[in-house]
Amino acid sequence: MNGVEPPQASLNSAYVAVPHSSMSDDDEDRAQGPGGDQAPLLPATTGPLATRHSPEDTHYLVYIIFFVMGIGSLLPWNFFITAKQYWLFKLSNNSRTDGHGEPPHSDLSDYFESYLAIASTIPSVLCLVLNYLLVNRLSSQVRILSSLCVILVVFVVTTVLVKVDVSGCQHQFFAGTLASVALVSGASNLFSGSVFGISGHFPMRISQALISGQAMGGTLSAVASVIDLAAAGDVTDSALFYFLTADVFILMCIIMYLLLPKLAYSQYYMALAGVAGPSEGSADGHAGGGAAPSVSVPPLKPILRKTWVLGFSVFYVFFISIMVFPAVSSGIQSVQRDSGSPWTTTYFVPLTSFFLYNVADFCGRQITAWLQVPGPTSRVLPALVVSRTVLVPLFMFSNYQPRYHLHKVLFAHDLFPVAFITLLGLSNGYLGTLPMIYGPKVVPRELAEATGVTMSFFLTLGLAVGSAFSVLIVHCI
Repeated sequence: MNGVEPPQASLNSAYVAVPHSSMSDDDEDRAQGPGGDQAPLLPATTGPLATRHSPEDTHYLVYIIFFVMGIGSLLPWNFFITAKQYWLFKLSNNSRTDGHGEPPHSDLSDYFESYLAIASTIPSVLCLVLNYLLVNRLSSQVRILSSLCVILVVFVVTTVLVKVDVSGCQHQFFAGTLASVALVSGASNLFSGSVFGISGHFPMRISQALISGQAMGGTLSAVASVIDLAAAGDVTDSALFYFLTADVFILMCIIMYLLLPKLAYSQYYMALAGVAGPSEGSADGHAGGGAAPSVSVPPLKPILRKTWVLGFSVFYVFFISIMVFPAVSSGIQSVQRDSGSPWTTTYFVPLTSFFLYNVADFCGRQITAWLQVPGPTSRVLPALVVSRTVLVPLFMFSNYQPRYHLHKVLFAHDLFPVAFITLLGLSNGYLGTLPMIYGPKVVPRELAEATGVTMSFFLTLGLAVGSAFSVLIVHCI
């Protein structure tokens, strides 16, 4: 990754080393970047599969399946966050049932979001470490389906509890909710890491579909939040709708994953990589043949030797993003808040912080479907990633309220946070996606899945460390 040594060839890549008449359009994509970005990532294929035409992704079904699974990997967590008013209602004096007005606060409700972050971060990191250790011991089928089943069970229980009066056992409900968050967060990371691992066996557009789907999950939750504010209906009815929607979507992810190995397009690339699908192969998830790993735990050193710069890029992108979003961005108020306009009081933060960021993030990730520069060996990529550090002071000197130490507001106009959040989202989506999809393509094909899990670990580690620093940033302001 120093710009001199070309990346290790891999059968997983959408790039091509040499023209090959039997390859499909997917296999004829090239990275056109500055410097050495045109280095090939795909060797000439040998063996009987090399002489076969890659089947078409009919009606883009495989792309859609990975896109939906991307949504499903983050939707549960986003729905937990979106139902903020429901948690305040449940963890305070919930004798009111009309859903109007702000429910009385309690110690549990005031610190709920802080406890929520802690309960989600630790299981996320631990589950991704576990996922790496289990890559060659448990098949992707077992890891993906078991994690989805855990998420589904937790959300079904959460849905049932919506209409249960917990006013007499709020501390027990609080502890149960944190346990649910920990289970959902850990299972979601196990699911997303495993799915991203198997996406490494496909052309890069499939990995991009998965990552774009994750951004769409955040966008959908932000839209739901705005709709909820506009409707102002009963708190429990709104939460019931939220969680039922999540239940249906998780069930849809299970069905779509089971459909994946039945499609000719996915069968081809799984066979090319020597990996069995959810309904095929041996107990360890690998088809018989030379592609099966010979060790129970993938070797980490060769993966890091090829991907450490990409891993750092993923880590730092999400480290900076989570440092200011949503801890700082959601505290930026309209400078005309005293006007009493619904835009400046009710809708400013949901629209500018949550909705705008998620839409910009989705657009940034989607752009990588058509544009993939800088390339995996370019020094421009980590340089652009590090340059995002300037976004932190830009947010700190916007109209964040209340302010206790930095009293000076340098960007005292509502357009400034709009521009900063848009830039944060676009750069997070684009610069966060590129190294994620490059990672599994610069290693030998037998390490592609383990590399995908490793890149997911860097992402989650960036979120964990950034979350801790966000608390310091808020205290500094």
